Amino acid sequence: MARDYVPHSAPQFRVFMERLIAYYNTMKGVWTQIPAERAQELIAAFTAFDKAFTKAVNDPTPGNNLARSEAQAECVRLLRAFVNQFLRFPPVTNVDRVEMGVPNHDTIRTDHKIVTEMVDYVLHLRNIREIMVDFWIQGETHKAKPVGYDGAVIVWDLLDAHPESPNALNHHSMASRTPFPLHFDETDRGKTVYVAAAWQNERGILGQWSEIKTAIVP
Repeated sequence: MARDYVPHSAPQFRVFMERLIAYYNTMKGVWTQIPAERAQELIAAFTAFDKAFTKAVNDPTPGNNLARSEAQAECVRLLRAFVNQFLRFPPVTNVDRVEMGVPNHDTIRTDHKIVTEMVDYVLHLRNIREIMVDFWIQGETHKAKPVGYDGAVIVWDLLDAHPESPNALNHHSMASRTPFPLHFDETDRGKTVYVAAAWQNERGILGQWSEIKTAIVP
C-alpha cells in the first residue's frame, strides 16, 4: 500500500500545509483556473487548525487535543478535495506538485490499467448559478465509480459556439462522487456551458471523453 502523502502527525501536517499554501500564494496569479473562494476555504481551515494546534500545545487538555484533531480532520478533507480537483491538471506541473509535497501519478501505461469505461451523465439545474453533473458508468444502472478509480474528470467552459472537442474546455475538476456541482458567477447567468467527462484511474490514466453536453446557467 502506498504511503499517504498527507502527514498524520499534527506538527508535520502543519509544516506540510504551510509549504503548500505558501507555494499556492506564489502561483495563484498563474493558476487562474482555481476558484479563489475554494483556496480561501482551505486557507481558513488551516488557520483554524493552526489556532487549535497552538492552543493544544500550550495547554494539552483532552478538550484542546480533541479540538485540534477535529480541526485537522476538516482541513485534511478540504485539502484532498482541493488537490484532486485543482492540482492534478495543467497549468500545475509535476515540478509544482513536487515543490508542494504532492505526489505525481504514475502514468506508465500497462494493459491491465487501461481505462475502458466511459462516463454517461445528465445535467440538472438545482439552484441559481449552479448546475449538477449527475454521472455514472456508461451502460450501468448503479452510480458507483469504477473500483480503483479516482473518479471522473469533468471539463467545462462558457463558450459562444459548440467546441470541436473536449480539449477546448478550459476548466477541470476531479469529481470523486456524483452528483458534482458546477458553480458560476451572477454575470454567467443565461450563458451556455459546455461539459464533458472521462474516468481517471488511480494511476492517473484518463479514459475516453464523453460526448459534449450543454446547459444554460440558471
